[in-house]
Parts: sequence; structure tokens; C-alpha cells
Amino acid sequence: MTLPVSDATPPSATLTITCADQPGIVAAVSQFLRNHGANIIHSDQHSTDPSGGTFFMRMEFYLPGLDHTRDAFTRAFTQVVAEPLSMDWQLNLSSQPKKMVVLVSRYDHCFLDLLWRKRRGELNVEIPLILSNHEDLRRDAEMFGIPFHVIPVSKDNKPEAEAEQLRLMREAGADFAVLARYMQVLSGDFLREFGRPVINIHHSFLPAFVGANPYRAAFNRGVKLIGATSHYVTEELDAGPIIAQDVLHVTHRETPETLMRLGRDVERQVLARAVKAHAEDRVLVHGNKTVVF
Repeated sequence: MTLPVSDATPPSATLTITCADQPGIVAAVSQFLRNHGANIIHSDQHSTDPSGGTFFMRMEFYLPGLDHTRDAFTRAFTQVVAEPLSMDWQLNLSSQPKKMVVLVSRYDHCFLDLLWRKRRGELNVEIPLILSNHEDLRRDAEMFGIPFHVIPVSKDNKPEAEAEQLRLMREAGADFAVLARYMQVLSGDFLREFGRPVINIHHSFLPAFVGANPYRAAFNRGVKLIGATSHYVTEELDAGPIIAQDVLHVTHRETPETLMRLGRDVERQVLARAVKAHAEDRVLVHGNKTVVF
């Protein structure tokens, strides 16, 4: 049996910080944590330009009882560190995993891979809900004990369908959503109303071969590499900040069908990598780019 994170390992907390680069940021955060009895486990930082760029930090620490004293800790950090240094920051606890809603159509490879990794304890998330526009994967979802809702989507009912999806996602308390080969384009209204991150997997090494049939396009071009890209969803199709990518070498012997089969293995690995990074607060967005610790 896979133990919950809070039972298998001591619960930790993660601070993610974005601010203007300036001397003393690491020292201020570290000293604050020391003064509150925290033990730092991991620390990563990056600056776009040490002479005046943007500074990014992810600091993971252990502090017993933080789940009960979080509000007081947050107020103190705001007053002592965050406001004086004009930080954009978040505090997340591993004992309170993010709630991830999965949207899927008919392809099962990414979908089943996420559910399997969750069951194995590789992804510290909760999956309260699965949404689909087809019935095909209902039995698979039920095998994992996750509620599965089918909402058909067409050009005639898209606003109503998205409104129902949003209602269910709000009721589930979704912190973010994952498109596990969900073959519908989310509208700008949906993204604005949801107001939380949405992660997509695109079966191409973006920005090459955008659109619906990249394996055929790759075959026609005679590529020697195929790949997959996981990115945050924006209103501009397949153009959101990239989280993870990978490639696979192929030869002239491949057909569109074998390219698709090989590519699906890359897709599921890249999506899992992106979801894990997001769930562990390792991704900081900077414009249309990301810093991934």
C-alpha cells in the first residue's frame, strides 16, 4: 500500500519567491526560517541578471506544526521579509496536496499514466474529478475510484458545456487542471473564469509542427527527431510557457503510425514530468517563459 506523503515522510513546506534581484534576499529568507526553528531541506535560486534582473527562489523546509501555525507564519513573513523586499511569494505544505482535475477525450496513454503514478505515490496530488467529452475511459477511471463526468462538446453547445465543466471544477475545489490529450480547445472565457493553471501536453516538440496532426507533418518533413512539449495553456494555441520537453531519435524507416506510437511514450513521460514539477512548486512563470527548479 502506498502511504500518503504526510505519513511516509515528515511533512515539508515550500516557499516560492519572485522579486527584483538585490543583495540580501537569500540571507533574509534563511534568517527568518532559522529564527522560527525551521530546517532547510532544499534551496534553489536563479537571477535573470545579477545587476538588476528578476530573482527566483524555491526553498523547501521542515517546520513541525506549521499546518497549525500557518496563518501566524504567513503574517510574520509578510511583515518581516516579503513587504520590505517587494516579493511575490507563495507558501505551500506537502501535507495539503493540490487538487488536480484531469480532462481527457479518447486517448488513454497520458491519462492512465497519471492515474498510475498517483496511485504509486509519485505525484503528490489529489484527483477529485475527471472530465471527458466521451464515454470511452469511464471504466478506467472507475477502476481507480475517481468520479468521471462526461460532458459532450460541440460547436453548438461549447459555452454551455464549458460552464458545466467550470461548475464541477469549482465544486471539486480544483487548484489546477491537466489536459491529458483532451481534444478540445479551451476558450479564453473558460481560462479567465477558471483562473488557475492549466497544463497541456502537445504531441510535438514546439514550436515545430503545431496543430492537430504533427506526426503526419513530421513524417512529411522527414524529421530525425520527434518530441513532446508540456506547457501552460493560454488563449494563444500551443504558445503558453513551456514546462517540459523531450525528444526521441527516429529514422527514415518510420511511418506516421510508428512515429505516433513512439511519440506517445514521450508524451506521457513529459506530461508526468511537468505535472510533478507543478505539484511540487518547482515551476515559476516569467512572462512567456518558466524557471523550473
